[in-house]
Amino acid sequence: MTPQDQSRQTKALCQLAPVIPVIVIKDAGHAEGLARALVAGGLPVLEVTLRSDAALDAIRAMSRVSGGHVGAGTVLTPDDAKRAKDAGASFAVSPGLTDRLIAACEDLALPLLPGAVTASEVMRAADAGFDMLKFFPAEAVGGAPALKSLAGPLPRISFCPTGGVTPQNAGSYLSLPNVVCVGGSWIVTDADMAAGNWHAIEDRARTAAALRG
Repeated sequence: MTPQDQSRQTKALCQLAPVIPVIVIKDAGHAEGLARALVAGGLPVLEVTLRSDAALDAIRAMSRVSGGHVGAGTVLTPDDAKRAKDAGASFAVSPGLTDRLIAACEDLALPLLPGAVTASEVMRAADAGFDMLKFFPAEAVGGAPALKSLAGPLPRISFCPTGGVTPQNAGSYLSLPNVVCVGGSWIVTDADMAAGNWHAIEDRARTAAALRG
């Protein structure tokens, strides 16, 4: 799968809702209930970061939920990409981009949403064939104004900003012409997940699904 095909698929996923929940799961037993709540709330695209021992088992469980599209986040190496694909991830998200990761995702036919923040990083990703990128860490590198500045010289590149995105500033990102959606961790709290408080998570998901720029 070429980078061009990968970007077409990740862009289509990003267009399904204005927010992609970015989730750290420490107990895979919570995964299926969590996925059901998020999908019911109108957020079908879910990113489970590979930052816990339970992440791959969580991806396996969540990928069985009807209507959901589960991806793996914090994919850094070819081995991460392979393990994510084997666990049922339908896409991968990385904070950056390397030649080895490009080759691995091509071989695995795993759509990759790679990260880039500087003009040079964006140009390198575009040169490899990607035109749908993650902008991370968004707030730390200048937020919406920085991302807006990239739209002028690089109008064909679309972004999903993550990192410091909140309900208060999400609209400023979503109003930009080069932003398709945002990634946010506020929708799933550790407390609600541990308590199995799916109604609260579904309510936040529904509010996030209604966000507009």
